[in-house]
Amino acid sequence: MAKKTVKITLVRSPIGTIGKHRLSLKGLGLKRMHQTVELEDTPAVRGMINKVSYMLTID
Repeated sequence: MAKKTVKITLVRSPIGTIGKHRLSLKGLGLKRMHQTVELEDTPAVRGMINKVSYMLTID
C-alpha cells in the first residue's frame, strides 16, 4: 500500500518570525523561498505544518 504524502511550498520569508517557527521550517526541510518538498503525511509533520501554515501552501 502506498504511503500518503503531502507537498508543501514555502511562499513567505521566515525573516522576522519566531525562532520556533524557523526551526519547524528546518524540520520540514524548507530552506529557501518557493522551494517545494514532498513529505510523508504523519502527525508530526502535520503539527509542524499547522504551526507555520501562514508561510506555506499545501498541495
